[in-house]
Amino acid sequence: MSRNLLTLDLLSPGEIHCLLEEADSYRCGAAFPNLSGKVACNLFFEASTRTQYSFCVAQEKMRMRVVTFHPETSSLCKNESFYDTVKVFDSFRPDALVIRHAENAYYNRLLSYVRAPIVNGGDGTGDHPTQSLIDLLTIHQEFGRLDGLKVTMIGDIRHSRVAHSNYRIMRRFGMDVVTAGPDEYLDTELLTEAVDSAVATSDIVMPLRVQLERHAAKSEISASSYLSRYGITMERIGKMKPGAVLMHPAPFNRDVEIADEVVECERSRIFKQMENGVFIRMAVMRRAVES
Repeated sequence: MSRNLLTLDLLSPGEIHCLLEEADSYRCGAAFPNLSGKVACNLFFEASTRTQYSFCVAQEKMRMRVVTFHPETSSLCKNESFYDTVKVFDSFRPDALVIRHAENAYYNRLLSYVRAPIVNGGDGTGDHPTQSLIDLLTIHQEFGRLDGLKVTMIGDIRHSRVAHSNYRIMRRFGMDVVTAGPDEYLDTELLTEAVDSAVATSDIVMPLRVQLERHAAKSEISASSYLSRYGITMERIGKMKPGAVLMHPAPFNRDVEIADEVVECERSRIFKQMENGVFIRMAVMRRAVES
């Protein structure tokens, strides 16, 4: 079995269930693995808060040594390439490399040349495997199952690695997944539905941030107009099914895709997702260095 975690597409349903069960056991109080002496290098070439630092916390809880890469003070400023930077860290003989990069499937350039297992912390608009695991775990905790549930992701679908990663894995587990939002933000290869009908019929509603940093041109939709037309407001919360929940991978822009008062409302599981992030990443790191 490969110790890399590049995309959930390469894992069997059984392997994914094992990761979810392991993470949930840590949340419920199971003893954390002791990975003392193992070294993880976290190489984030794109900005990150939740993913980067929950990996750090997960690694620290298992007593790993953590090396955090800072691109703004590295030799990238001297025109060192992405490939050579990763090779530098791999030459230090760490036990795992956690990497995020703006290029889709960046890992394909590394697999034959890097010794350490690679854990994908997000690649371009392609994949975010650990966030998808977090979302699956959170949903399973809420409903006790995955199959048969309807999920709607709303917003900047085209530029979201979470949307693409979730869409594929959730459908594999028998979930009904649709997307909604402005036409210019949608991916025509994914099923779409009107926002209000999707919200009213879904078990999980998941707004997504408008990723302006990936847009070639500035959006012409104002924040207030976006919130009214596509965002999750208290009015839309009131139209959700009984028992339905609100999720968001974050970071979120309050009063753009999600109203300020909605973020921590009774339906919201956003901060529960963040808590689950540490436990999922503990399971992922244990798999990478112990398998």
